[in-house]
Amino acid sequence: MNLTSGTTRRTRVRYGMLALLFFNIVINYLDRANISVAGTALSKDLNLSTVELGLIFSAFGWTYALLQIPGGLIADRYGPRFLYAFCLITWSLATLAQGFARGFTSLFGLRLATGAFEAPSYPINNRIVTSWFPDHERASAIAIYVSGQFIGLAFLAPALAAIQVYFGWKGLFLITGMVGLVWGVVWYVLYRDPLDHPKANRAELDYIEAGGGMLHGRKLVEGKEGGFRWSQLKQVVSSRMLWGVYIGQFAVNAILWFFLTWFPTYLVKYRGMDYIKSGFLSSIPFLAACAGLLLSGFVSDRLVKNGRSVGMARRTPIILGMLVSISIVGANYTNSTAMVIFFMSLSFFGAGMALISWVFVSLLSPKHLIGLTGGVFNFMGNLASIVVPIVIGFLAKDGDFRPALVFIGALGLVGALSYTFIVGKIERLPSGEDKEAGALLTETK
Repeated sequence: MNLTSGTTRRTRVRYGMLALLFFNIVINYLDRANISVAGTALSKDLNLSTVELGLIFSAFGWTYALLQIPGGLIADRYGPRFLYAFCLITWSLATLAQGFARGFTSLFGLRLATGAFEAPSYPINNRIVTSWFPDHERASAIAIYVSGQFIGLAFLAPALAAIQVYFGWKGLFLITGMVGLVWGVVWYVLYRDPLDHPKANRAELDYIEAGGGMLHGRKLVEGKEGGFRWSQLKQVVSSRMLWGVYIGQFAVNAILWFFLTWFPTYLVKYRGMDYIKSGFLSSIPFLAACAGLLLSGFVSDRLVKNGRSVGMARRTPIILGMLVSISIVGANYTNSTAMVIFFMSLSFFGAGMALISWVFVSLLSPKHLIGLTGGVFNFMGNLASIVVPIVIGFLAKDGDFRPALVFIGALGLVGALSYTFIVGKIERLPSGEDKEAGALLTETK
């Protein structure tokens, strides 16, 4: 560790680490969404029904959601540098192997593997921003790295569609898998935790720590005795406040997973567009979601800096975003391609606003259980990745997609109501030591 104690001008190494995290998310979502681009072609080649395709779309979510809690525990226990590199390389190998799938069973199994190896990624993400960023910069940092999923897909969707046309769906999986393998090595070479980074000076480290950043990261957990205890899990699943956040995350992820799975098929099969046109048009809602996410993150942090309560600053953009997301239902009442894309973009803009919700994990969880709380949070949210693709497959099996859009819009309303009426007062849950001392650490009211 290299600390420059005499330096008064702080370094900005944290932004470089955020840039690395941004590209991790691009790769992460590239390997989640490639199946949606390939969906129509591979369902034809492998003779898959609409229901079977829905199951394929959902397979990633089965293992991804179920392994969130173990993934959160792993993120609490091990450093992001090695763990993220391991995850990147293994899920990329599973992605590459999908290009050799011969039928429903093999493709389903490989999607399960992709979800399993991606499971620790978002708990690791939250651990990284909690270590590298003070509280008043955290929503913006989350907005920037999460925007990678939208910016990457928006700009890469036409490229993925072109790869699909010229190299087929098998080539699509091979190419995206190879990209991830290379990036896994790059991450391992470049990433360091705050106290281990040779270019982060004492001024930057003091700034992060004074603002509530948890510089010690993994060391906080290593100092705990006894490892995981069921009482810790009970603590993060028995809070009404956290349940409000969990339900809200399920709702926003439902909208996200519609766009990650069925949206290209909706444009091609139910709206009659060709692959290239759908590839370009499908990028527009992703750009809208990115705009909503960045707007929400920066406005939320600005409200905190201006003295507004953390509860109001963090919750208001999410509630407004969930209400805006209901506009997806408007696509049922138009035959205009432009208006369909408008309603889809407006809805995804609202969902993007709500995706700063990860800030609540850093804000509410016990300090030594950030990874576990993030795992439970992401588990609850990513149940949508299992439920939504399957439900849409059944709702649309007779050739009518309108009930599916009503279903997605209704979940947006559920999310807004959850943050409004269930979350309540915003305060950090006490750690075991806090309980023993009888102290409650209140973040805000």
